[in-house]
Amino acid sequence: MSNNKLFDVKNLSLWYGEHKALNDINMKIESNKITAFIGPSGCGKSTFLRVLNRMNDLIDGVKIEGNVALQGRDIINDVDIMDLRREVGMVFQTPNPFPMSIYDNVAYGPRLFQKYKKAEMNAIVEKALKQASLWDEIKDRLDTNSMKLSGGQQQRLCLARTLATNPRVILMDEPTSALDPIATSRIEELMFELKKDYSIVIVTHNMQQASRISDTTSFFLIDDKRCGYLVETGATKDIFFNPKDKRTEDYISGKFG
Repeated sequence: MSNNKLFDVKNLSLWYGEHKALNDINMKIESNKITAFIGPSGCGKSTFLRVLNRMNDLIDGVKIEGNVALQGRDIINDVDIMDLRREVGMVFQTPNPFPMSIYDNVAYGPRLFQKYKKAEMNAIVEKALKQASLWDEIKDRLDTNSMKLSGGQQQRLCLARTLATNPRVILMDEPTSALDPIATSRIEELMFELKKDYSIVIVTHNMQQASRISDTTSFFLIDDKRCGYLVETGATKDIFFNPKDKRTEDYISGKFG
């Protein structure tokens, strides 16, 4: 695993003010794999996901202890946050396109980092929309306001917006929970395609989805003080069919959750 290590998380704990939300997380996340975080509501899956591109920095009173390295670089202390978010993009639970044209949504990220000629930007936008399997549907209406797209199209547009900055990692926080089954299937198919070139980390409440799409699964629980912790992580087939921990087996089999 070490030769393919993307993130290395050691002794990570996080507080919101006085409340400890994550306790002593230790985990390695591999490159070019789909890693799924599962567990009951409130167990810290999304909080931990947001640590990986420091989205929690936007919340007052957050304190982090421990170390998170992205290919050997300490992202908590030693990496510029704008550079980090360029490398580690995020797609949220509810589609959140900007209230501007389809084109400007995709061009937004690249424009933050560099000045491009029109032809160069056109190529970046087209490539990202093709990667997100949206180009053929909208190529003749790039000037249309993005809010006129369907929910599934909006989520693929948000994915294209993330891809346009050419990240290494795509974080996905329940990206299909607001979508219908057909739109969900499209996103899952895209994830399979994208993992050839990107590393994907997804939070999902849908255990069937985790078992379908992920290579590695991490199972989180919450203690009696509402603090999230990692129970175990491993190959998805092992977590679902041969877990090491009885609590994992009980959750997978529906005995609680």
